[in-house]
Amino acid sequence: LLSRLPAPPPPHQIPETPKRAALIATLNGVLGDKLVEHHNALATPMTLRYQGKPLDWQAMPKDLPREGRVLLMIHGLCMNDLQWQTEHQGKPVNHGEQLANALGYQPLYLRYNSGLPIAQNGQRLALLLEQLLAHWPGELKEITIMGYSMGGLVARSASHHAGVARLTWPAHLANLIFLGTPHHGAPLEHAGHWLEQLLPATAYSEPFVRLARLRSAGIKDLRHGKVIDAVAPPDTAVPSQDPRAPLPLPSGVNCYAIAATTTAKRSLLADRLIGDGLVPLRSALGQHSEARHQLAFLPAHTLIVYRTSHMALLTSPQVGQQLLRWLSPLQL
Repeated sequence: LLSRLPAPPPPHQIPETPKRAALIATLNGVLGDKLVEHHNALATPMTLRYQGKPLDWQAMPKDLPREGRVLLMIHGLCMNDLQWQTEHQGKPVNHGEQLANALGYQPLYLRYNSGLPIAQNGQRLALLLEQLLAHWPGELKEITIMGYSMGGLVARSASHHAGVARLTWPAHLANLIFLGTPHHGAPLEHAGHWLEQLLPATAYSEPFVRLARLRSAGIKDLRHGKVIDAVAPPDTAVPSQDPRAPLPLPSGVNCYAIAATTTAKRSLLADRLIGDGLVPLRSALGQHSEARHQLAFLPAHTLIVYRTSHMALLTSPQVGQQLLRWLSPLQL
């Protein structure tokens, strides 16, 4: 079917609008691996973006600071970089821009095909950050990454693959912030359910919800929190063993986790099932019944936001205030 679709005009010939970008991002989240397989022009390439445009290594923006402290924002499933910009009670909210304005970060954004395997996106991001380091017009002193939902898994995957390839940018990585990231998967995940939360109920979005039953590789990985391709050797003493190979948090990096729950207080049901409506609380906090999969977040580096849904994390004033406290120079 995809191979029979008429070829669209080249993307640079079509003006981008937030609505068009959102629909293309949704299509990539649901069918992104198939779009790549069929060489469809709607497949989203991975790009680092500055002020709404992809970075050009041969013509880097002249207003980038020579001593850069970069804050890289990585969006989630079926989303794009423009969706970090939202609003709360009629006022614009962008956690990244807030941090940049207050603490002097240079915000950059990643746009990627969220339907591809997370490990594949991690490998590509690792190489892209190495290029950023090489082409920065001066000294790139620090990198902080904030990943929302799937974006946090892509960030962990990139850090791992950079270590395997002995790339140099991880030496500049100071902070990793995970915002509603399903580190150990989202067992209640169904692609249609995610899209019902992400998309407004319109005649345009309904076909995507139906298409979501096809489940891209990215969606399958998100369900289980799979960030690398390796699997663990089986242990017959653990009948319900998690088959993923353990991947601890990177050493020497300040790692922070923000989780949400729609309930007013913690409980067994809230932690394991309800969570923020999409991601269980324990998963977002990196907690696991098997010690080898437990992510060692410091208690002071975690936050639970109550009466808050997955999408509301992007607009939460409490989240914005906590990010400022964590990343202020006195806390580093």
